[in-house]
Amino acid sequence: MAEPDPKDVVQRFNREVIEGGSRAAFLALMAEDFVNHSAPPGAPSGAEGMWATFETVLRPAISGLRVEIAEQIAEGDKVTTRKAITGTLTGPLLGVPADGRPIRIEVIDIVRVARGRYAEHWGINTLAAVLAGRSA
Repeated sequence: MAEPDPKDVVQRFNREVIEGGSRAAFLALMAEDFVNHSAPPGAPSGAEGMWATFETVLRPAISGLRVEIAEQIAEGDKVTTRKAITGTLTGPLLGVPADGRPIRIEVIDIVRVARGRYAEHWGINTLAAVLAGRSA
């Protein structure tokens, strides 16, 4: 059986895991030795650390969480995605109180896909700037 297209794997992750909160999809899409090279200092860099970001930080704070993929570029086993995480800030987010206003976090991710699973992740996002603008 052919391995899935790496772009399809990344799209599925964004749709089913980030948007949908599916633990089953998360487990199916994560390699056992996954490394998040963008984990904050002191935070776990394995799969469970990434799950915690979505389930204990973003999802409780952002209602109607959606991922808008603007573009994807694949080369070999790596997929670069420019996207935005959007929704409404209805819960506290990293010390910033809920304000009921729309929120938009711009993201650029690079994911290495191996055997149809996330093996490595690198990323940058505008979360700190977005939150700084709300707490000012």
